[in-house]
Amino acid sequence: MAASHNHGHLVTHAHIMLLGFVVSFIYGVCHKVWLVNPSPKLVNAQFYLHQVGTLVLLLGLFSMYSGATGAWLEPVLAISSLCVLVAKILMKILFIKASKQVS
Repeated sequence: MAASHNHGHLVTHAHIMLLGFVVSFIYGVCHKVWLVNPSPKLVNAQFYLHQVGTLVLLLGLFSMYSGATGAWLEPVLAISSLCVLVAKILMKILFIKASKQVS
C-alpha cells in the first residue's frame, strides 16, 4: 500500500493484522499458559470457528473493498463475523471451565 499509494484496502489490512495475527496469537498464548487440560471438542470448535470465520471475513472484506457488489456479500460478512464472535465466546467458556478446575 505504501509503494502504490493506494490505501483502498486499509480496513482489510487492519482486519488481517488484528484477527489473523494478534487475536490468533493471544488465543495461542492463552491456550498454552492458562488452559490446563481443556475439553478437546471445545478447543477444536473454538479454533476452527475463529480460523474459518476470519478467513471468510477477510475474503469478504477484500471483495468489498475491491468493488464487488451483490446480495451475497452482506450475509457472508455477517455470518463470518458471527463465527468470530462465537469463537470468542467459546474462549470465554474455556476460561470459565479452567477457573472452576483450579478452585
